[in-house]
Amino acid sequence: MTTDILTLSQLLSPSFPVGAFAYSHGLETAIDSGQLATAQQVNDWLHSLLTHGSAHADAVLLNAAFYSDDPSIDATARAFAASAERLMETDLQGAAFCDTVQAVWGFDLGRLCYPVAVGRTAALLDLDAELTTAMYLQAFVGNLTAAAMRLVPLGQVQGQFIQTQLKPLCAETAVQLKGATLDDLHSSAWMSDIAAQQHETLYSRVFRS
Repeated sequence: MTTDILTLSQLLSPSFPVGAFAYSHGLETAIDSGQLATAQQVNDWLHSLLTHGSAHADAVLLNAAFYSDDPSIDATARAFAASAERLMETDLQGAAFCDTVQAVWGFDLGRLCYPVAVGRTAALLDLDAELTTAMYLQAFVGNLTAAAMRLVPLGQVQGQFIQTQLKPLCAETAVQLKGATLDDLHSSAWMSDIAAQQHETLYSRVFRS
């Protein structure tokens, strides 16, 4: 298990070259419009993504890909993206992830969306599905918290409070979705999806999504 944790820490580290720092997942639009102006509002937004939105959907896709290499899983992930930028985000990060995994571990994954690529890699490396999901969600929260720290702005301590508050939810979601299939896929965090769509026409942008 210790080796699994170290491997996942590497795969999901900010140093793993997927370019996650360049994407805000629509958060930039929500902050620009004044919807998110405090640490609590950012926390609530991310909580919604974990329970009802794209983070929850990513966890489902990751688990589906962990237990099956059916190509329809990746096709569904692409179809499920709520906007052009969301699709770009998952596609480009996934492609970079696949390229690096092939270079380091020798697995030819092709070109997969990010959560699908993580799920398939975890299966090939014989990692624990629940642990992989929990650490993927923690990395998701960490990346968006870092974006909020730059845009709101939030202090570094506030950013750590957000991640600490959401850590139990990441773990709970991983337990709930272990063994999930495409039948479990859903999302109803509409404000986040709309923010991601509106980001495409945002006048001044720091992030790619």
